[in-house]
Amino acid sequence: MDTPPLTREHIARTCERIRSHVRRTPVIEVDAADFGLASGSIVLKLEFLQHAGSFKARGAFTSLLTRPVPKAGVVAASGGNHGLAVAFAANRLGIPATIFVPSVAAATKQERIRSLNAKLVVAGERYADALEASRRFVAESGAMEIHAYDQVETLLGQGTLGLELEEQCPSLDTLLIAVGGGGLIGGVAAWFRGKTRLIAVEPYASPTLHRAFEAGAPVDAEAGGIAADSLAPRRVGELMFPLAQEFVDRVVLVEDDAIRRSQLELWRALRVASEPGGAAAMAALISGAYQPADGERVGVVLCGGNTDAVKF
Repeated sequence: MDTPPLTREHIARTCERIRSHVRRTPVIEVDAADFGLASGSIVLKLEFLQHAGSFKARGAFTSLLTRPVPKAGVVAASGGNHGLAVAFAANRLGIPATIFVPSVAAATKQERIRSLNAKLVVAGERYADALEASRRFVAESGAMEIHAYDQVETLLGQGTLGLELEEQCPSLDTLLIAVGGGGLIGGVAAWFRGKTRLIAVEPYASPTLHRAFEAGAPVDAEAGGIAADSLAPRRVGELMFPLAQEFVDRVVLVEDDAIRRSQLELWRALRVASEPGGAAAMAALISGAYQPADGERVGVVLCGGNTDAVKF
């Protein structure tokens, strides 16, 4: 098998290809004391401001702009955010899309997928169930599958976030990233290649990369918890795992209560409404699961905002 093209050069080319279709999301530096933490500052990448509410739009547009799409259109299985991103990109480009989600997918995500003229199919209770159903549909229809995390185009697209962040804040020592299937941290790892320390953050209830590191290969893990609609695909991707082994410093696990507290603190301090998966990386700091050294310059990717938890 040929080595996938996951170099900095390929990511830079991808960034140019999708630049006019995705947002360059902002970065904000905040006082750590705003969150009751020790003195210093935290750099936040506000990726929840991306089209469709998460980083997933980067990988979705990369697939649709670089692969030949059949008349039957595209198919995606998703806990919600990837499906929403594919539906958004397909709608923008005039491509038919069918999205399979499990029953745990948040109602707000299902509603938005339907609003983008995609066909929504609810299949099973977890992401793995939706993926199996989507692949049966691919075999029957001839539509093109866009995988949520284990696909070269997806990794290249997500890697553009790393490129952007390095341009915006080149002096980061450490970057915290939430992990489900690993597409985001894999793509970002392919960009930084050890230049910035990467810390993977996962819920105790769905420790996919943690279990893979223990086993030395992607293996099935628990798939539950408050962030099950975005961080519980059962196992990490095969393509991202070698990148994680080489370039991810370690995995930090957080409790569901810490994620809830992170959501509340982000709203209290910044008026940021984050979904559980989007707040998981910040939970590592707020809970103390990750404690920076004195003078360490830390960044956090706030990766998803598709929630209806905040009522106005």
